[in-house]
Amino acid sequence: MGASGSGTTTLGRALAGYWSVPHADADDYFWVPTVPPYLEKRPENARRALMRDVFVPREGWVLSGSMMGWGESIVAECGAVVFLTLDSRERLRRLEAREVNRRAGQDFDKAAWSEFLNWAKGYDDPAFDGRSRAAHEAWLDQLDLPVLRLDSEMSVVELRDAVLNWEPS
Repeated sequence: MGASGSGTTTLGRALAGYWSVPHADADDYFWVPTVPPYLEKRPENARRALMRDVFVPREGWVLSGSMMGWGESIVAECGAVVFLTLDSRERLRRLEAREVNRRAGQDFDKAAWSEFLNWAKGYDDPAFDGRSRAAHEAWLDQLDLPVLRLDSEMSVVELRDAVLNWEPS
């Protein structure tokens, strides 16, 4: 888990590939598929039920994204949590690059992008009333799971190897 643009999905996919297990991203369960995406939130009970149907019963899986405030029962099924942090300037640069790639050759909703970017910028502000680093840190402190904190300035291979070589206490 971590801020949008910190590399949680990328690391999740890398770990799932290494372990040959399914990868799930919280956004795929949080949002109802729409065109354009991210317009309609799926009800919390439906998110959890879908996750329990699709991947939780499997022997192994990797989940990326934030489950704070709605997915604690799913997180309790995890063996550990990896929390990625990244300098906000680099994180926002990555978000812009990702969005440019996603919308290549397509029309897009500039107002929605601007709203998302403003929301993403708020992550590092402790007073921000949305998903923030301060809220994530407080949430992590309440978990009864080992937490590995990594700076995602490292390459995906370095991040993956840090997780693989980690021995939680």
